[in-house]
Amino acid sequence: MLQDITLGQFFPGSSVLHRMDPRMKIGLLFLLMILIFTCNTAAAYGLLIALTLFLTGISRIPFRMVLKSIRPLWWILLFTFLIHLVSHPGEEIWQVLGFTVTREGLEQGVKICLRLILLIVLSSLLTFTTSPLKLTDAMERILAPGKRFGIPAHELAMMMTIALRFVPTLIEETDKIMKAQMARGSDFTAGNLLTRMKSIVPILVPLFLSAFRRADELAMAMEARCYRGGEGRTHMKSLQYTKLDYAAAGVSVCLAGVLIALRFGAEG
Repeated sequence: MLQDITLGQFFPGSSVLHRMDPRMKIGLLFLLMILIFTCNTAAAYGLLIALTLFLTGISRIPFRMVLKSIRPLWWILLFTFLIHLVSHPGEEIWQVLGFTVTREGLEQGVKICLRLILLIVLSSLLTFTTSPLKLTDAMERILAPGKRFGIPAHELAMMMTIALRFVPTLIEETDKIMKAQMARGSDFTAGNLLTRMKSIVPILVPLFLSAFRRADELAMAMEARCYRGGEGRTHMKSLQYTKLDYAAAGVSVCLAGVLIALRFGAEG
């Protein structure tokens, strides 16, 4: 289960998505998120699914890695689907354990699950194709206007990127601790819920100690390199928009226009 969590992982490559400016990728991701929640027709969902599959293909990320980003959240998807299935009023299809399943509830459950899957996949593609350093620079540039109001753009970007980067490290550390405890006879699957919760304590204590130790080592390494925040900091490779980024923005705007037309066409 822990190996299925891919949040924060980066896969080096030279695909079209890898070469795009990270600021453009973040902006287009937010645009696609908005479009996902505005679509309400089968044609719109089909177009978004086709776009997501196309982006996955040109990213050259193995499809199994993309599926791994969905697998840890399957229970949330299932719970969301069941809630809409039995709570949405409409035309009754059948009765299950005293709950009424409606056609509208089935359609709504499928739509919401599709939206969540698309959001997860598109967000994963951002981290898969963008290095933590470029993410830091992009978020700093995006937050830069907030400096006028006293917002520490560089520090916030650095904290978010370090937190994202530490996710795979902590997952690996958790896996090692669990294997060590299992070698000593621990069983994390036996017993009732309370027993299982108690068995997690031997994992949490060393995990927190390891996390604090790594944070202290990182702070000492940054101080040893005379890190003093973003003041006066220069970049060896400055972020610049290219023709590829403008082309992607143009295609995204056209896609937004098509989806909006489909929405208003369905309402009309």
